[in-house]
Amino acid sequence: MVVMMNNRLKQMLVLLSDAVLVSCSIFLSFALRFGTLTIDPHVHHILVILPLVILVRLVVFALSGLYHGMWRFVGARDLISIIRAVTLSSLVYVSLLYLVQEVSVYPRSVFIIDWFVTLILIGGSRFAYRIYRAGFSNIMMNGRAKEAKNVLIVGAGRSGEMILREILGNYRLKYHPVGFVDDDREKRNMCIHGCRVLGNTREIPRIARSEQVEMVFLAVPHAPGAAKRRIMMTCARAGVKAKTLPGVDSILNGNVTVRALRDFRIEDLLQRQPVRLDTLSIEAYLRGKTVMITGAGGSIGSELCRQVLRYGPKRLVLFERNEFNLYQIQMNLRELFPGADVRPVIGDILYRPRLEETLAQYRPEVVFHAAAYKHVPLMESNAVEALRNNTLGTWNTAYLSAVHGVQKFVMVSTDKAVRSTNIMGVSKRLAEMVCQALGRTSATKFVTVRFGNVLNSVGSVIPLFRRQIARGGPVTVTHPDIYRYFMTIPESVQLIMQAGAMGKGGEIFILDMGEPVKIVDLARDMIRLSGLDPDKDIRIMFTGLRPGEKLYEELLTAGEEIKATLHDKIKIAGIEQQYWKSPLEDIEELLGAISEGFSGTIIEKIKEIVPDFQPENGGPNGSGDTLKNHSYEIFRESRETEEQQTPHA
Repeated sequence: MVVMMNNRLKQMLVLLSDAVLVSCSIFLSFALRFGTLTIDPHVHHILVILPLVILVRLVVFALSGLYHGMWRFVGARDLISIIRAVTLSSLVYVSLLYLVQEVSVYPRSVFIIDWFVTLILIGGSRFAYRIYRAGFSNIMMNGRAKEAKNVLIVGAGRSGEMILREILGNYRLKYHPVGFVDDDREKRNMCIHGCRVLGNTREIPRIARSEQVEMVFLAVPHAPGAAKRRIMMTCARAGVKAKTLPGVDSILNGNVTVRALRDFRIEDLLQRQPVRLDTLSIEAYLRGKTVMITGAGGSIGSELCRQVLRYGPKRLVLFERNEFNLYQIQMNLRELFPGADVRPVIGDILYRPRLEETLAQYRPEVVFHAAAYKHVPLMESNAVEALRNNTLGTWNTAYLSAVHGVQKFVMVSTDKAVRSTNIMGVSKRLAEMVCQALGRTSATKFVTVRFGNVLNSVGSVIPLFRRQIARGGPVTVTHPDIYRYFMTIPESVQLIMQAGAMGKGGEIFILDMGEPVKIVDLARDMIRLSGLDPDKDIRIMFTGLRPGEKLYEELLTAGEEIKATLHDKIKIAGIEQQYWKSPLEDIEELLGAISEGFSGTIIEKIKEIVPDFQPENGGPNGSGDTLKNHSYEIFRESRETEEQQTPHA
């Protein structure tokens, strides 16, 4: 209540101030027009029009929003609003004056002069207050110079300017900006609000020493992960702490503030360029449709739920067998999309009656199939369940979707399905083949999307490393030469939806995963981000490859070729499709053999269906050395060739 009263009092004072300035403008306009301060002959005419001018101007100013802004933040946009309001109010009062009395008694130039003088007085008063506040802040900052930390801002662009403006306008932040660094040569020595661009990012150590910099603010949200990693390492060598804005969404959401700055995270170092989406095509197949997502409570499934609802589906059906996960995503969606029609369904893709009941009740037009077991070593020791869930579960979901008239079925697959050495991977390859086979005999369009690891997913290596670092180590890495592709969960889901929009049926889409990441380098980066030194404060221990694990994952099987699409991050695998006579018969025969116990017969049966399956000798839980990792050998040889061909300085 007190705050509201204070705001109203301030607005009344501003109104009174503007009324005085408008009155002064009329008198000054006549004085300037006749070149004398003696305007006695014109006082009568001034007093006649003055009430009308004041009333019209204040009403138009109020309707234009001039009394809702904060003068200490006044800028170019506010100036445009002032020009618009002054111009409109001049036109209105001159028009009214024409209607109520003879305008010819007033020189027309008076109205033009009045417009100009009013603009100077109204705009000048606001900018004068901002200058006063800035001067006051500078005095306060100078008074607290001993407490303020010297900061260097990376990026002399829009985000950097917004960060600087907030620091200069808020002495309570206790930061003293010493300048900018930017890799754009044309910005060198340029000034922004009195702060100069001192050099480029490679000169941070020199500038940090000369300017006694204590902190570096990275204000380039769109910078790729490699650039952020280089800047972070440069700051570490210079002995200064670095903070960064969360991401490019900061600009879009207007969250470019000092408070938004945070410590670097591993996601920042692996960040890639933002995904370019054809939102119209995605909206075309989701808006107004009933969409069903299996595994809706998982890492990929829950993000799919959030992103699908942004495109306005008629109804979203969450199919999930984990009660707690289903409850969590339901509550999350209720907060984010309070008006959305969300139907949580507890069910298992292996229990066909419940699956069929759900499909018959809600009649979804689009199904995203994200339910799967994904942990490689765990599935090696539970091979039967991996095949049942990932292969038979996909068969149940895909077949019943076709029976109940689903228009598009999008299956989430994995790079581990390619030339697999493990049961999890081959179970997903079998699932891909099921979708392809059903697509040839069904009106449903079956689309598969294949990609690698996602950051911070359930079972991801990153949460494991965080826990190990928090305990003081050691951080366990299976092999010094193991590589993996990484993608953020939101990026992977965006591309899944985009691929679904592009799919015409039968395709296996491959997501561009960028450059593979060496896991030991990932571990070292995470240790550094914790403020510790790898191999000194935290030990890295190599434990050996786990059952079914490969050194390097692929996205293409033998005989596949990549075909381009209209989206630069989505490709199509040109697959030589296998025409099964009866997919269901093959799957049932395989699962029937599994029910009798895992044996070499199972491996041979899988190899008949998936010829490039390369399991460990003896199969899951078997003994013997791992088969030679053909994919890693190719990768290693190509890297050695590139290094030999690269000229050295």
